[in-house]
Amino acid sequence: MAKDPGRVLIFDTTLRDGEQSPGASLNLEEKLAIAQQLARLGVDVIEAGFPFASAGDFAAVQRIAQQVGGENGPIICGLARASKADIKACADAVAPAPRGRIHTFIATSDIHLEHKLRKSRKDVLAIVPEMVSYARSLIEDVEFSCEDAGRSDPEFLYEVIEAAISAGATTINIPDTVGYTTPSEFGGLIAGINQHVPNIDEAVISVHGHNDLGLAVANFLEAVKNGARQLECTINGIGERAGNASLEELVMAMHVRRRYFNPFMGRAEDSPTPLTAVRTEELTKTSRLVSNLTGMVVQPNKAIVGANAFAHESGIHQDGVLKNRLTYEIIDARTVGLSDNRISLGKLSGRSAVRARLEELGYNLTRDDLDEAFARFKDLADRKREITDRDLEAIVSEQVQQPEARFQLKFVQVSCGSSSRPTATVTLIDEEGGESTGSAVGTGPVDAVCRALNGLADVPNDLIEFSVKSVTEGIDAIGEVTIRLRRDGSLYSGHAADTDVVVAAAMAFVNALNRLVAGQERQSLHPQKDPVVLDARPTL
Repeated sequence: MAKDPGRVLIFDTTLRDGEQSPGASLNLEEKLAIAQQLARLGVDVIEAGFPFASAGDFAAVQRIAQQVGGENGPIICGLARASKADIKACADAVAPAPRGRIHTFIATSDIHLEHKLRKSRKDVLAIVPEMVSYARSLIEDVEFSCEDAGRSDPEFLYEVIEAAISAGATTINIPDTVGYTTPSEFGGLIAGINQHVPNIDEAVISVHGHNDLGLAVANFLEAVKNGARQLECTINGIGERAGNASLEELVMAMHVRRRYFNPFMGRAEDSPTPLTAVRTEELTKTSRLVSNLTGMVVQPNKAIVGANAFAHESGIHQDGVLKNRLTYEIIDARTVGLSDNRISLGKLSGRSAVRARLEELGYNLTRDDLDEAFARFKDLADRKREITDRDLEAIVSEQVQQPEARFQLKFVQVSCGSSSRPTATVTLIDEEGGESTGSAVGTGPVDAVCRALNGLADVPNDLIEFSVKSVTEGIDAIGEVTIRLRRDGSLYSGHAADTDVVVAAAMAFVNALNRLVAGQERQSLHPQKDPVVLDARPTL
């Protein structure tokens, strides 16, 4: 499979690099839910985390290896710096997976060697074969990355890659760590590696890149044209700084233009031969799950999965699409899993029907979660005439896979108007302090609610973002609210949905508080280990 020139492997790093997006921290159950959906999506490799970084990361990678990896499922991968402690922790974490991988790396650019590693090229050339050999002694599948390859001297890069392959690396990753390169430069770098590394035929060339200049997807597609056969990307393009190359954009570009990117498939544009194993009809579902659990809203004009991706406003476009969709659409919306089915359930629907539809949407709930979801469904059905798939997703998105809740919202009421000061009264249940009620005045109803909750919770934080969007159309639409809190330099997202946006805001704020408290507890119980070679949270 890996050596097939007509096949491109999809390496998903949403759970590792994607989680490094500010405020996108995920707990174990959320990571497991995303990993299970990635398996349904059909990615080839899931990079589940960085096991040495913390006990929580180790546990998440190990749990995913136990429950998601399979003989015919995705490879479960962990990241490790080029040090024995990192590599051993990674091997232990992925051990339960039938197919596991260690992904180890070290920087190769002169700027990283001089200012970060404080090592010479000779030092790196000695470290690489030693660490790759050690990783290979623990597991058969070893990937090696040259961090900041995009700014590395190509001649030195060739030496490092040759040494890594000779030591047992089966995949060589070429990262554009800072999003600096252009498509022609990146394609030329891949072509040069194919031409000048003597043993390159013994490994798969992979690419990883960031979107600082908005060129990540273009760089990857150029790399494919020049021989790269694994793409390291994330759902919705989330990740460090401006994010990573977007999985859905890459997959659909190669799907729509498959003859252009795969000259080995023949001449028919409509040939069924795919370049990837991704089930494209799962893309929209996966995008929404990641957006809901991370609290990172997908921009409306985002390619493939944005709300406007298949919308037509221009009269000329509308006329053309009505006559023949091919006039202005290059992708059938159904290909990416976007259904025209608006009404899925009603208030007379039973528990079994709700459970079946949630399972179709990718939610496999426990009995308790299903009971709560069904109760919320019934409540919503009494307030809304039409219940859509997006409504169902909103119902469960802030309910399931949430951190253990120290705080619970019991009551919220606001008073506001053109001639009154917005005032909120809330009742909060604190498992450490019991139930309490408080009031506050704010510049608006949401501000008043947040001030009241802050007064009761007494957890220091700064509210840095509040956003609300409508899930569906109509006056009775559910509103989704995302709130981000900051403390000690870390961001914590809260996400909730309700037909009353003020109630949704209160729920989202409490959710963010719970994440903040859980995150602070994790940091106190498992302080970050001292770096061995690099910083503890690398971007590649």
